[in-house]
Amino acid sequence: METDRKDPLTPTLDTSNQNVGSFGNRLKQARINKNLTLDDVAAELFILRRHLEAIEAEDFRSLPQIAFARGFVINYAKFVGLDPDEIADSFNRNYPDELKKKSVDDIESPLKPMGTLQREGRRAIRINPLLVLGLIGLIILAVFLIRTISNAKDAAQVETQDSALVDDLSDSEQSAGAAVNTTVVSSGNDLQSSGSALSLNAEDATLDFRVTDTTPLTVVDATGKTLLTGEQGAGNYKLSGKAPFKVQIGNVSNVTLNLNGESIKLNDFAQNNQANFSLAP
Repeated sequence: METDRKDPLTPTLDTSNQNVGSFGNRLKQARINKNLTLDDVAAELFILRRHLEAIEAEDFRSLPQIAFARGFVINYAKFVGLDPDEIADSFNRNYPDELKKKSVDDIESPLKPMGTLQREGRRAIRINPLLVLGLIGLIILAVFLIRTISNAKDAAQVETQDSALVDDLSDSEQSAGAAVNTTVVSSGNDLQSSGSALSLNAEDATLDFRVTDTTPLTVVDATGKTLLTGEQGAGNYKLSGKAPFKVQIGNVSNVTLNLNGESIKLNDFAQNNQANFSLAP
């Protein structure tokens, strides 16, 4: 039967050879007719260029195992517009028997990898779950660090405000209030015996503070006596002394004030939610 196929004197057999001729050459010719390069086919079908070259050259030994190689040939045929079944049959007929036997017998050897293509135009995107988890972890860590830094800055600003309130006091005012933190000091006859000179327009007055949240608060009366200084917690503070009073408030929104029972609009003295003013009846 093999002798009949090679007989050049039989026209019918020549026609058959034209239909089932070299599958590699037919694939190559179809590719050329479509103005495609091997790189074009490799990029589209995700088949290594060297495997495409082996297919067109029918270099079976340079191809992966038969199952993969046959799949490559079928996909190649579909892409260039040839009958995949006819090309697959030609591939099967031409595939060497010794390679078929070796492929079947070599059960313990792993399959050859199909390979990964590097394409200039489009790239196959493969997402690594571990990489995604790592990225999420980095984002969470970054948010945590940002919040920590922000809280530290807020605490530093509060400390700076407290220092500024203390710095605004004179040396005598600071020394007078050194022993007083959040204690209310009421004035009485002992003020006159302290030796402090009163201002000509000094008069007795009462201050009522209502603090809704911890706030830096300092009050010094006309005699130079510190009635209140430092961080004041939520509560009511009633102070008596000689007016005018020097008042410093670190957070106006947390404080309400009455002078001799009359409400004082602190917002009239506030700037950036802080107030530093003198107050008299």
